[in-house]
Amino acid sequence: MGSPHERPEAGRVGCAGTIGGVADISPADISPTDTPPADDSPVSNAPVSDSPAPELPPSTRLVLVRHAVTEQTGPLLSGRTPGIDLSERGREQATAVGERLALLPVTAVYASPIERTTQTAIAIADHHGLPVLPLPGVIEADYGEWTGGTIAELAKTDLWKTVQRAPSRARFPGGESLVEMQSRMVVALEAVVAAHRGELIVVVSHADPIKAAIAHYTGVHLDLFQRIVVSPASVTVFELSSHLAVMVKCNDTGSLEELRAPEPKDTELTDTGPTDTGPTDTGPTGTEAAEPVAAEQLA
Repeated sequence: MGSPHERPEAGRVGCAGTIGGVADISPADISPTDTPPADDSPVSNAPVSDSPAPELPPSTRLVLVRHAVTEQTGPLLSGRTPGIDLSERGREQATAVGERLALLPVTAVYASPIERTTQTAIAIADHHGLPVLPLPGVIEADYGEWTGGTIAELAKTDLWKTVQRAPSRARFPGGESLVEMQSRMVVALEAVVAAHRGELIVVVSHADPIKAAIAHYTGVHLDLFQRIVVSPASVTVFELSSHLAVMVKCNDTGSLEELRAPEPKDTELTDTGPTDTGPTDTGPTGTEAAEPVAAEQLA
């Protein structure tokens, strides 16, 4: 190998004297014939395409509503037990949530196919002249042998600790696992969202399935879903598009004013300020928060 200070032979460019692989060549080393010819090709006058970019599929607003209370909500684990109707207080809650959703452009109302969810859904659907469509995939968790048990007694078991601390590892005796519950809940929701692109739809379900759906769409591991609270007759809203899931509301029992379709803009200019329509960002009213959280989340 030659000295690093020797110039490379003619016709070769070596690596010596380079910075970042670029040869250190002085202007004197470049002959006139080395100058690249000028590009005399005519400039293209072809018109630039002004066709609009393809439109993305419209997003869907998914409104998840937990059913209103029954006489068993709180002290007992009702599960899928048939024949449990809303209590008097529950009927009041269902009427109230129906009125809250009355002004929204709802196009379909789905419900878990048992009494308390169907009755809550009817109170919503009646405002829109819609039928309640049963959706088996959003039914309550199958608690198996735990169904009908008292929360006070169930809370003494080791399985209760697993349900609270590592729910992804919990399976109810004779029932389903919480992982299975989350999976079929999400599959059912994705199916109705796909069937209602660009619409606002309501799905009435139960605390644990809704909490599991919230965890899924917000990227929270199922083992943390017990940190989520879903009160009776509360509203949780997602904006779901092909590329994004955004949680708009969670466990909301206040105003839903901002979910209404926008009013047509008045073309006439005025000097008046915006009308005060009252608070729209209120959180839970506190009427449900005073009840035992653990009991409500499983009833």
